[in-house]
Formats: sequence, structure tokens, C-alpha cells
Amino acid sequence: MNGVIISLGAFAGIFGIIYVFFVTRHRERIALIEKGADASIFSDKSFISYPTLKFGMLFVGVGLGILTGNFLDNQYDFSKGVAYLSMTFLLGGVSLILNFIIERKMVSQGQK
Repeated sequence: MNGVIISLGAFAGIFGIIYVFFVTRHRERIALIEKGADASIFSDKSFISYPTLKFGMLFVGVGLGILTGNFLDNQYDFSKGVAYLSMTFLLGGVSLILNFIIERKMVSQGQK
């Protein structure tokens, strides 16, 4: 029963955070429009994002993290939780940093 309560609480907390974010963003935009400000400031077209590249690199990083965690667990007798979790987050984060560097280089070279 405790697991169900914890799961419901986690989902309620995530939903609450997302709800507050969107409601606050909507109120800010409405207030700017009412004051006569141009609402085009919310659409930033100067930065081009490549979501498929980002998610692809993230999933490859997470996969490599799981494989590295398995290697550390089997070869060096690390704790399973520490090995898998740390390598997954470490290599997933490294892949996102590399994605940022690649996207910045692509934008500076004028590629779309």
C-alpha cells in the first residue's frame, strides 16, 4: 500500500509542478499583451534545436552507461545500484553536453 501512495504522490507532485509552470507562463503572457507589449518575444527563432539528435545522443549515452555499469558490477565488484545509476547519469549527461557542442557548432556554421 505504501508503494501506491508514494507513486500517487510522485505523479501528483509532477503534475502540480507542470500545471503551475503553464499557468504562470500563461498569466505572464496575458499581462504583457494587456500592457501592449509584443507577444513575439516568446518565440525565439534565433536558436535552432535538433530534438532527434538530442534524444538519439541521450539514449546512446544512457545505453552506454548501462553497459558500463554492468561492466563495473561484474569486473570490479561495485555495488549494483551505484554502478548502474552513476554510469547511466554520467554518460547520459556527457552525451547531452556533446549534443550542445555539436548543435552550437552547426548553428555557427550556418547549417540547418
